[in-house]
Amino acid sequence: MQSTMEIGGRLSTKLKKGMNSAPAIWKAKQLLRPDYISGFANVQAAKALSKLTGIPTLISELRAVKVDENGRKTDYGVVSYKVVTTAFVNFMVDQLQAETSEWGDFKFHDSGVGTTGAAVGDTDMETTDGESRVTGSQLEGASANIYKTAGTITYTTTKAITEQGVFSQASGGTLLDRHVFTAINVENTDSIEFTYELTCSAGG
Repeated sequence: MQSTMEIGGRLSTKLKKGMNSAPAIWKAKQLLRPDYISGFANVQAAKALSKLTGIPTLISELRAVKVDENGRKTDYGVVSYKVVTTAFVNFMVDQLQAETSEWGDFKFHDSGVGTTGAAVGDTDMETTDGESRVTGSQLEGASANIYKTAGTITYTTTKAITEQGVFSQASGGTLLDRHVFTAINVENTDSIEFTYELTCSAGG
């Protein structure tokens, strides 16, 4: 007497086409950065403070996606939560007194190789990478109180990108925010898509 038993099934996985996760060693270094840890903690505290007390807050975050010469994308996620500058806050107060066209121009993205931590007193990149600033998009984020700008910088030489800033002009201008993060290594023709969001919580 013979009998047979068949067991069948299908296992499938779905990978977002063309998108890889950042290397594990990069993630480990990034998560252990004191400025990343403090930035994340401060953002959570600001959100809680605004919700509990109604005190208005300004918080920011920067995301990065690297695109190599073959179009393969590596998502580095949120690379920094710091820092809105004193220069921008002062500029905002000036604009409330006498508005200029520059008020609507915080869309110019720059990157560099400086490693000194971001500070509210920053007015420029620490060490530029030699590439020109790019003009980013200007959008509303997930809600009406979020300003979002995304810009892609393409590189012409091998370098380790460690900082990024958003400015009001293609050269010079006012620095809205500067971020410092674990190095993202690029080669000729590689690019990084930077997405910056500024969340403005109202009081009440």
